[in-house]
Parts: sequence; C-alpha cells; structure tokens
Amino acid sequence: MQQFETYLRLPNDWQKEIEKANLNLGLDQPIKEIFKQIKSKVNIYPSLENIYKAFELCSYKKTKVVIFGQDPYHQNGFANGLAFAVNKGLKIPPSLKNIYREIEDDIGFCKFNSGNLENWAKQGVLLLNSSLSVIESKPGSHKDIGWNKLINSVIQLLNNKGGVIFLLWGSHSSQKEMLIDKNVNFVFKSSHPSPLSSYRGFFGCKHFSSTNKLLISRKEKPINW
Repeated sequence: MQQFETYLRLPNDWQKEIEKANLNLGLDQPIKEIFKQIKSKVNIYPSLENIYKAFELCSYKKTKVVIFGQDPYHQNGFANGLAFAVNKGLKIPPSLKNIYREIEDDIGFCKFNSGNLENWAKQGVLLLNSSLSVIESKPGSHKDIGWNKLINSVIQLLNNKGGVIFLLWGSHSSQKEMLIDKNVNFVFKSSHPSPLSSYRGFFGCKHFSSTNKLLISRKEKPINW
C-alpha cells in the first residue's frame, strides 16, 4: 500500500504548491489503473520510477517553458518520462530529429547529438506528456484513465504563477490552449514536429529564438537549446 501511495504525490516542490493552491491532482484513478494492469502482467511505459520524471527534473519554481507531448513512446526501452526524449544511446525519434532541425535553422546551431533532453528540463523546460503512461504497442491507450485532471491542475498552477511560455505543437497540444491564461502567460503554436505534419508550420515557426527573446526581454536566462 505504501508503494501505491508514493505515486499519489508529485516530486520536487510541485506537491507543496499544489496543496497550497488547493488543487486536486486526481492521481488515484490513473495510478490505480496502472497498478491493476501491471498486476495483470501488462507492460506499461515509462517504468513507474520515471513516470513523474518531468516534474522531478524541472521544479515548479524553475519552470519557464512548457512543451506538451501526447503519449510516451510505446516501444520497449524508449519512454523515459520526458516528452519527445529518449535516453542517450538510443536512436533519435523522427519528431525529435525535426525539433533539432528547426533549432538549427532557427538559431544557427543545435548542440545535441542524442535524444536525452534532461539538460532542457534542468534549465526550466517542463517536457510534459498529456498522458504520463501508455501500454506497450498501444498508442493512446491511457488517454482516458484520468491523467487529464493532473495536467489541467498543473496548467492552473502555472496560471497562478504567470510568466510561463507554452509551446503548443499540433492539434492535440492545442486543445490545452483554452486552459491557459494568456493574460499572464505566453503561447506559441504550430503544427506537430512529426514527419507527417512538420511541413505544415512547424518548420520555420522559430519558437526557440522567440522563446529566448521573450526570456531575455524579461531579464531571465535564455534556454540553451
């Protein structure tokens, strides 16, 4: 039971801020479902210890930018808890390749040669999937198990904070726009970086330089993309 209960709280300073704001994460429902499926020998990604990795590496206090993914990768060994990222040594997924290509076109260079995005997270980029888990080989399988309550509460918490830059890529991510208070936050939108839609507006969106210009104008440290 103790193990189950540990997953009802977010790491870092997130839990304290959630409680201070009297927000409900609604974690009982998704965590119950995940434990039930694991007990039935269903493979769930990422591993439980990485399920809140985005919050673990990027504190509420440090969050400056939010990038939404949809699902974690549903292939064995790929999902690591950070949207779009994979661990060092693994083949860079197509969407992330296109993200790197846009960074290079936008700011003139891209220093990363692996799919590990922990450095972004540590600089204040919250790499958050809309669903924090998925069943092996079944994309979208956990979109209706209750993660939306967590995501919506996190957006509300960031609305309370203000000054956060949201990068919304693709139609799924754009659905979160209605929850974002644009009087106090900033939103940049484009198509998704996947090979199927990157040419419909992601390439040339210049979100990375735009984000840094905005941060600099507010006397904040830019992101080392």
